[in-house]
Amino acid sequence: MTARLAGRSLYLCTPDRPDLERFLASCIAGGVDIVQLREKDLPDATLVARARTAAKVCADAGVPFLLNDRPDLAVEAGADGAHVGQDDLAPGRARALLGPEALLGLSTHVPDELARAAAEPVDYVSAGPVVATPTKPGRPGTGLDYLRLAARTERPWFVTGGVTPDAVPGLVAAGARRFVVVRWLTEAADPTAAARALCDAIARAGAAEIEGDPLRGPATDGPSSP
Repeated sequence: MTARLAGRSLYLCTPDRPDLERFLASCIAGGVDIVQLREKDLPDATLVARARTAAKVCADAGVPFLLNDRPDLAVEAGADGAHVGQDDLAPGRARALLGPEALLGLSTHVPDELARAAAEPVDYVSAGPVVATPTKPGRPGTGLDYLRLAARTERPWFVTGGVTPDAVPGLVAAGARRFVVVRWLTEAADPTAAARALCDAIARAGAAEIEGDPLRGPATDGPSSP
């Protein structure tokens, strides 16, 4: 399943919204290549219905779709997989529900969690949030050193927290190559243009990293949260 992440770098995590179909299509048109629906408060039946809607949009575009927290409902909704946090269902139990062919991700926030994730049956981990964000109230930012630690792991990983075009060069300098974005897109007046701006920033920063461009400047201690 890890091979399904190859070449994918822009991961949208979004709550439900009235214009979900149009919003997802717009983000995908701008370059989003993985989608997660993260909605903690909907009744199960409603969540499954909304997840099915999102899954269809993503399937039509060839983009993997994951459901947050609920691997049982991910199966019912026809999702490609699920993402679990440290306080959600254990990855082993989530894998048993999803089966071997599904994608499974795991959030990590501290070095011990990252180390334990190496033994879990997951396809990728997320690392962050680099800066404190309203999406994760009460959770402090990890700073860029955590990304440098994540960059030493063999498993694919995605950085979370404060991902904007301005923040991308510093994140790339710290080792990030895959990015989870929330508010930069969910609050955008033009999600397609906003996603393209992120994709362009990722491409430029990656090229500069490869070329060792001295004009890109050093990484700061952390990106600014949008």
